[in-house]
Amino acid sequence: MPSTRPTIADKRRIFQQLHQSGCFVIPNPWDAGSARFLQTLGFKALASTSAGFAWSQGRRDGAVSCERVLEHLAELVAATDVPVNADFENGFAHEPAALAEHVRAAVASGVAGLSIEDSSAHGGPLYEVDAAVARIRAARRAIDAAGGDTVLVGRAECFLVGRPDLDETIARLKAYAGAGADCLYAPGLRTREQIGAVVQALAPRPVNVMTGFPGRLNVSELSALGVRRISVGGALARAAWSGFMSAARQIAMHGRFDEIAAGASHMEINALFGPSSDGSGGGSDVGGSGQP
Repeated sequence: MPSTRPTIADKRRIFQQLHQSGCFVIPNPWDAGSARFLQTLGFKALASTSAGFAWSQGRRDGAVSCERVLEHLAELVAATDVPVNADFENGFAHEPAALAEHVRAAVASGVAGLSIEDSSAHGGPLYEVDAAVARIRAARRAIDAAGGDTVLVGRAECFLVGRPDLDETIARLKAYAGAGADCLYAPGLRTREQIGAVVQALAPRPVNVMTGFPGRLNVSELSALGVRRISVGGALARAAWSGFMSAARQIAMHGRFDEIAAGASHMEINALFGPSSDGSGGGSDVGGSGQP
């Protein structure tokens, strides 16, 4: 008899518990396949990436509609047995009322958490603090009206929009915590001193730190600073794109296939996903054995 999959309520309860103590890595898949692979590695939770998903759709980061993102979130939730946190960008709305409607739809997709940015556009200007706080409050009310078990993450985008002011970042995060954010996040922090200051200023609220760039602190170092969760944003998607682009360029420019030959085998990747859902066994673009 197949094991029973966890319910949405189960996933949300687990996600809340992860935020209560310790430190966990929450990597960022960009589709159902990458999400399922990350789950096989034992990660306790996953988070979507706006950039990774947009690139998979042939669009730049920030150019995917709210409707398509909601479909994507539902796909990630259905594909995995672990909690999924939504990179919900700026909520796809400026006004709090419209933001709340979108948050309600995100909660209905089954995500265990969602983040709201305080930037009015990707790389664009920040909302004034009062407006940003009103948006977090609207998201909080929408979550509470839906049962209140979805983690709300407040994001201060200062370091990503050319305003790397630590004092402003901390002040914004404190305001978002006061408005109902369960977890705080300031992408772009780099140094031990910056991260430690944010963690200390927001304690005991959990803090998310994004890493995945050369020279960044590792898991044990971030844990020692009191960081509760660690994400990598679009870094895994960039790594996948890097391998694909390099192999494709080798073919186009040099007529060689070395990099493709050195990649994971058809059989290895196919084995990640088990037998076909319809029992037919499917086909293969490299022969029935799965070998090139």
